[in-house]
Amino acid sequence: KSVEEINNQAMLGIFEKAKSSLGELNGKTIGVLGLAFKPDTDDMRDAPSITIINQLLKAGANVKTYDPIAMENAKRIFAGQNDVTFTANVYDVLIIVTEWKEFVELDLSKVKKLMKGSVIIDGRNIYDPDKVKELGFTYLGVGR
Repeated sequence: KSVEEINNQAMLGIFEKAKSSLGELNGKTIGVLGLAFKPDTDDMRDAPSITIINQLLKAGANVKTYDPIAMENAKRIFAGQNDVTFTANVYDVLIIVTEWKEFVELDLSKVKKLMKGSVIIDGRNIYDPDKVKELGFTYLGVGR
């Protein structure tokens, strides 16, 4: 088998893991972080992300993507794909819409390190505003 065939099989395996963990992908929003073939480049030739994104789109998913360098090349590759969104940053704003237990227990110190921005919009008032602000976030609760 060629290297390309082996890479495609591996990427299809990742797609299958997403499908098995989420069930039906139609209408779900899936984040894909890292678009380039390898880190520190904008090279999209044979990038595994292309295979994964195409499979997600075929399954009816909406895809949000981020890459620190390869965004422009990826935009050309996926031009005309309305279900692919290119984000400027991994996170500019974190919006809490549902009070899932995992969101309530989210390690906000870790989130702070991952976010480019620092705004949390807490639509369910699940966080203590003072504690969130102490971590360096701008906190916006609803009705507070």
